Amino acid sequence: MKNKKSDMQYRFRTRVIANILYSALVACLVEVFLVTNLGMLARYARESQWNNALMEMIYGSDLMIVLGYVLLGMMVFSVTFLLLQERSVAYIGRISDAVRDISEGDLNTVVEVVGDDEFSSMAENLNRMVEEIRQLMDKEREAERTKNELITNVAHDLRTPLTSIIGYLEILSGKAAPLPPEMQKKYIDIAYSKSKRLEKLIEDLFGFTKLNYGKISMRVTKVDIVKLLGQLLEESYPNFSNRGLSYELQSNVPARVILADGNLLARLFDNLINNAIKYGAEGKRVLVNIHASAKTVQVSVTNYGYVIPAEELPQIFDKFYRVEQSRSTNTGGTGLGLAIVKNIVDMHGGDITVKSDLSGTVFTVTLKVDFDIEKENFG
Repeated sequence: MKNKKSDMQYRFRTRVIANILYSALVACLVEVFLVTNLGMLARYARESQWNNALMEMIYGSDLMIVLGYVLLGMMVFSVTFLLLQERSVAYIGRISDAVRDISEGDLNTVVEVVGDDEFSSMAENLNRMVEEIRQLMDKEREAERTKNELITNVAHDLRTPLTSIIGYLEILSGKAAPLPPEMQKKYIDIAYSKSKRLEKLIEDLFGFTKLNYGKISMRVTKVDIVKLLGQLLEESYPNFSNRGLSYELQSNVPARVILADGNLLARLFDNLINNAIKYGAEGKRVLVNIHASAKTVQVSVTNYGYVIPAEELPQIFDKFYRVEQSRSTNTGGTGLGLAIVKNIVDMHGGDITVKSDLSGTVFTVTLKVDFDIEKENFG
């Protein structure tokens, strides 16, 4: 920045000096022209006997005439210099007006960049500053909108199961005639199920907050990715069974050890598997495929249920974003699951993509075999 500033000052001084020299040259040329021609005219008048006091004074190079030449030269120099600087002065005026408009809150102000000098650099920097301020304000508005959306979503998603729990507990603790044992068990099971869902919503909310604001420190160890996914699928068997789904684990290697945070990876793939169970019931099958190479491991989770519209795919990892269908009672959530997945992938320096069509919805995670946490965090 200092070198750039010095360069601008050098260019400005150079241009001013060039204008001074150019103005001096014009003034000298005018002076030479006048002196030469007036002298020749005076000599001609004397030789042709057409003479008067003015011509005598010119021919004799009187002091007043010399002074007049000097004053005329200064005037020519000044006028020429001002004309040369007029464009810069007008441009500075436009920049000054733009600064005033911006200070009054008009962030749509743009200064036309003309030429390639210090003033055009000033205009370019001013336009860049306005654009950055506009982007910052847009981010602040987005943050405010997200905060309001968080409050709305959390209030909606926490209130729904909580209302059901309170309702069933009121029935169970009512003063009316006692309910049959099988009805009591049914209501207790429903209240328990709603309580577990409420617990999951709160865990997602706190988990996302910790991940998003860097409150979780990674514990990188050796993790067998094939074994990890096998265990997660086995633990999810009751969920598969309740939804009438089968699952299959495919891998091109019997085992693959990578450097990663095992707990975070378990959460990542658990979210993807649960997501596939929620939205893949219509397809009756979930496929998990592992493809390991020398430097990376690629894990894809495929379900054959609901197809995500193409226009919604770019927002699928945004926090609080939910495909419209996910508002149903059975699949509703905070909209944080995939945002948590994306955060964990980013923490591991990996990559995640999604595609969805009639051949299935596929989430693909690519992780490095030799993950270096210091290199990822400090470049």
